[in-house]
Amino acid sequence: MAEPATTQRMGFFTDTSICIGCKACEVACKEWNEVPDDLVGWAGRSHDNSEGLGANRWRHVAFIEQRAPLGDQRANFQRDGGDFRWLMESDVCKHCTHAACLDACPTGAIFRTEFDTVVVQADICNGCGYCVPACPYGVLDKREEDGRIFKCTLCYDRLGEGEEPACAKACPTDSIQFGELEELRERAGDRVQELHERGVADARLYGEDPDDGVGGAGAFFLLLDDPEVYGLPPDPVVTTRDLPETWKHVGLAAGALLAGAAACFARSGR
Repeated sequence: MAEPATTQRMGFFTDTSICIGCKACEVACKEWNEVPDDLVGWAGRSHDNSEGLGANRWRHVAFIEQRAPLGDQRANFQRDGGDFRWLMESDVCKHCTHAACLDACPTGAIFRTEFDTVVVQADICNGCGYCVPACPYGVLDKREEDGRIFKCTLCYDRLGEGEEPACAKACPTDSIQFGELEELRERAGDRVQELHERGVADARLYGEDPDDGVGGAGAFFLLLDDPEVYGLPPDPVVTTRDLPETWKHVGLAAGALLAGAAACFARSGR
């Protein structure tokens, strides 16, 4: 389908270095979008009681406990004589430049908005689920009770009214920042440099590079460790990248099969 023209691409920059794990973003997202409650409960692995993104959780705050100090700063707390720190990260749909979910959708339920964000239209979704395995981040999910797919819309309805997304509005530390993507990338680069100067050598950006495997993300992050520590793929690639070549080979194989069948039929008719 044709993609709408946009003057400025809008997105998220999530600075995990100032996330306090309050989960205000999770709550605000659920309240504004009327997303059903589905707490996992105490899992026994961390203070995270929701554990991941899903059809009923479009923002998820991860808690990662490490035996490591934060740069030249003191560790968050001590236990059993060792230094520990918590890494906290509010994860969300990445609104990829090359969105495999959009490529895989057969009904047009997934579309790219005038803000260059990717949205699932629930009233058109037929629940086929093709988009779910297509996403390299595992973001899309089916709501079992009604069979349709749901994910973050970047509060498309709020953007249309000139408002920022509910999660960014609710974040008390400005860990979640919303705005024009190019300006956010510049701001993020300055923040990484600032952290490096303060001794936080592991600070790095994730998803901001337009030359990565998904053409850059509309929602990118400042991380304090490797992406894998946060449950993020280190080198995501749009899963539909090889579809044209795949269908080419399928067509060639089908043609060869038909030619063989025709030859056999011709010989049997003699």
